[in-house]
Amino acid sequence: MSRDNGAFDMPGEMRAFAERSMEQARTAFDSFVNAAQQAATVAQTQAMNAQSGAREIGTLAMQFTERNIATSFEFAQKLMRAKDAAEVAAMHSDFVTNQVATLTEQARELSRHAAKIGGSGASH
Repeated sequence: MSRDNGAFDMPGEMRAFAERSMEQARTAFDSFVNAAQQAATVAQTQAMNAQSGAREIGTLAMQFTERNIATSFEFAQKLMRAKDAAEVAAMHSDFVTNQVATLTEQARELSRHAAKIGGSGASH
């Protein structure tokens, strides 16, 4: 090792090793940055999808609620026009049967949407 003009003279093999190490470090850093950017993009996309899905489920639930309330008011109006207790009982039986079927289907639809958001029902 000699000194000319204050410069450190590094052996060729050592210089080549240092250059390879720097290039490997740069490649590793670039890979890390790319992976971090991809992870951030995926996380952002998933968050946006979840937010959109939650809004969709909220809208769907409100539609179901409005429909169920309208059906209940219609039922109440029909009851007001009933002629006797037997007709009231028959109307009530029909209403309950229809509401159970409706609520069951609504619960299934909400579950399908929730599964889609969670990723387990993406193929539906």
